[in-house]
Amino acid sequence: MRAIEDITLNELLPQRPPFVMIDRLVSSDEVYSVTELQVREDNLFIENEQLTASGLIENIAQTCAARIGYINLNKGGTVKIGVIGSISNLTIERTPKIGEKLTTTIKLLEEVFKMTLVEAVIKSGNEEIVHANMKIALTDKESKD
Repeated sequence: MRAIEDITLNELLPQRPPFVMIDRLVSSDEVYSVTELQVREDNLFIENEQLTASGLIENIAQTCAARIGYINLNKGGTVKIGVIGSISNLTIERTPKIGEKLTTTIKLLEEVFKMTLVEAVIKSGNEEIVHANMKIALTDKESKD
């Protein structure tokens, strides 16, 4: 099994800059995966010096993609493209400002065939700013550079 720190984001994600919404995969196990993102002014989803709701949702989706990419790479597979199937119970307490460091944690609730349901929490420091459930559908399409 390859260590997380030995795997680049390009290996984990089908997305490419400037559309990458995570900086690194911190940890991943059977149930939980954690990523970090520093909110920067050059982020595509910055409006009025804050990361938009769309950017927060994409951050959750890319945390899911990093989890699936990490699993597939450690099984000798390739990174597949996933799509957001649904978002439910979305609560955004506030949008983060440029300079904040976000920690996104997803908890696997259910995995059936190519569908994954997770509960996601985004924190800035100890403050929970986003909570949501997200369903991701994995396609058969491989990520290409």
